[in-house]
Amino acid sequence: MRERWRAIGVLAAALFLVNVVARLVIRFGFPDDDAAADRISWLMFAAIGLILAVMAFRWGRDRPVGRWAADLGAAVAVALALTVFVAPLLVGENPFGGGAGLFFAQIWLYLAATAAGVLVGFLILTTLGRDYRSQQLKRYAERKAAKPRKVVRR
Repeated sequence: MRERWRAIGVLAAALFLVNVVARLVIRFGFPDDDAAADRISWLMFAAIGLILAVMAFRWGRDRPVGRWAADLGAAVAVALALTVFVAPLLVGENPFGGGAGLFFAQIWLYLAATAAGVLVGFLILTTLGRDYRSQQLKRYAERKAAKPRKVVRR
């Protein structure tokens, strides 16, 4: 159980770190360039989606969907809370300084990026037939094919 929570914590920290790095790059590299800030934000969302796609692919191979989806959901929830409330403070901004529209837009974009990443990772895994359920069905079919048929006499 401890290993499971450690993995969730490390993933949440990695997602949070990606956001903090993007905010620092925007703050110190492009302080007054809105176009560059938008590009860096899109790159951040793409990186978050890619990280989650890889994790969905890796965890989906040896864990049931319910378990790895709950783990990814917990990591995303923690990372989202940190991203929305703590990350702006680290770069000297107010979490609510941009108004309600910006605050909620950030939440929706973050959730869209994470959902897209998880979906892409899971779809690739399932398409390749390497997900947990496909492997279970493959083992079951092999076991059934290996048993000799029972002859019923009348």
